[in-house]
Amino acid sequence: MKKAVFLDRDGVINEVLTSRVKFVNEPNQLYFLPGVPEAIRQLNEVFDYIFVVTNQGGVGLGYMKESKLQAIHTYMQSELAKEDADIQEVAYCPHKPKSGCDCRKPNSKLIVDLAEKYQVDLSSSYMVGDTDTDIMAGKHAGTKTVFLGTTDPLADAVFPNLLQATPWIIDNIEI
Repeated sequence: MKKAVFLDRDGVINEVLTSRVKFVNEPNQLYFLPGVPEAIRQLNEVFDYIFVVTNQGGVGLGYMKESKLQAIHTYMQSELAKEDADIQEVAYCPHKPKSGCDCRKPNSKLIVDLAEKYQVDLSSSYMVGDTDTDIMAGKHAGTKTVFLGTTDPLADAVFPNLLQATPWIIDNIEI
């Protein structure tokens, strides 16, 4: 079985709610957080896959078309690839918040579906996020969890950012 790291997008990979950008609705509004390409590159060296799993309710709410969201993800993956940082696949929930769908985090469908598709052992994998919904989705799927922020009682570990979390994730891989 393969091992993977599942990353939330907004607040883990890219800036949101900053002076530069409130929400990412265009590719040119996607600004990587410091150290993200380096962290993903390091994770690529030891994990079989790095995935992005993200709630994107702006599609369901009509703020952006799904084709625009896909363009943002293509841009993100291509910019990371320039830094030798590979995201295997991006899975997203386009539904409105509180729509009751199975794919919106804290539900684990996005993670479980990717795990089935790529034969990933979830108990040897990690979910990294910056909200409780990310951590709950990882827990429901059976992954270890890492919270990016100051504190989260549900997470297995807490770090201020992805680059600082990466050594802990790598050191705790089950071989």
